[in-house]
Amino acid sequence: MRVLSGVQPSGKLHIGNYFGAIRQFIELQDQHDCFYFLADYHALTTVQDPQILRPLVSDLAAAFLAFGLDPSRSIIYRQSDIPEIPELMWYLSTVTSMGLLQRCHSFKDKVSQGMVPNHGLFAYPVLMAADILIVNSDLVPVGKDQKQHLEVTRDIAGAFHATYGTEVFRLPKPMILEKVAVVPGLDGRKMSKSYGNTIEIFGPEKAIRKRIMSIKTDSTPVEEPKPKEGSLYQLAKVFAPDGEQAWLEKAFDEGGTGYGTIKKKLFEWFLEVFGDARGRFEKLSSSPEEVEAVLADGAQRAREIIVPLMDSVRRATGIR
Repeated sequence: MRVLSGVQPSGKLHIGNYFGAIRQFIELQDQHDCFYFLADYHALTTVQDPQILRPLVSDLAAAFLAFGLDPSRSIIYRQSDIPEIPELMWYLSTVTSMGLLQRCHSFKDKVSQGMVPNHGLFAYPVLMAADILIVNSDLVPVGKDQKQHLEVTRDIAGAFHATYGTEVFRLPKPMILEKVAVVPGLDGRKMSKSYGNTIEIFGPEKAIRKRIMSIKTDSTPVEEPKPKEGSLYQLAKVFAPDGEQAWLEKAFDEGGTGYGTIKKKLFEWFLEVFGDARGRFEKLSSSPEEVEAVLADGAQRAREIIVPLMDSVRRATGIR
């Protein structure tokens, strides 16, 4: 089966990005024909400073490789290296109803968070549909709350087929990731760059330690049992190795261990989980030509599939 997913380079990678998506990418490449892309066009809806965007894209590419995405098993490419994507987006835009886009949750959520609405933010589901349909993907990994993205893509593809009387695209299905860890932020809300409550994966050790030590907790005395509803327990549960899970449960259930001690343990576990990837990331960041070569090769391999598909799209519409 052909699997496709992408990540926006709209901020520094944090642990929610890894446990919510990238960890699953690594597992999937052993089972499927995988396409993973850097969604730099999508990032333009929130990052509009080229001096910020360029290094974010480079860092994300290096992170993909540092985590273990293998260019020999997966096709890894930069969205903007595929000129056919915005072309396909236009064809799809001409068959997409305004009502469909107005019903999209993500647009409404971002506007409610204070983002100024623009056409790019409103029409991003059409670009997403182009990303998905252009490689004829069968499956798209999503969380349960993201199924609407795939439903919109299928609706747009269906509208294209109905308009032009021919079936050009595969209709992709959502791959629901049941085991995705919901990672809370420092303040108890979902970890998100927009909330400013993240823990970066590749930041300086001192800064990461400071962020972990700042996790919001209550005033429960050291000797008392600790509530498990807060971010500290949930984050520690994600990171604690098997041999430390019993210690963690005892620290919260029986008391006698202060929050500061638990936070220090969490920092140690963080370094154990990401230490190797952080080392690889540092080496890749000092060899940008190696990363660029992977992206160029990925774009070339992706276009071997994309070019014939786009010929069919153009013929269907009468452009060719």
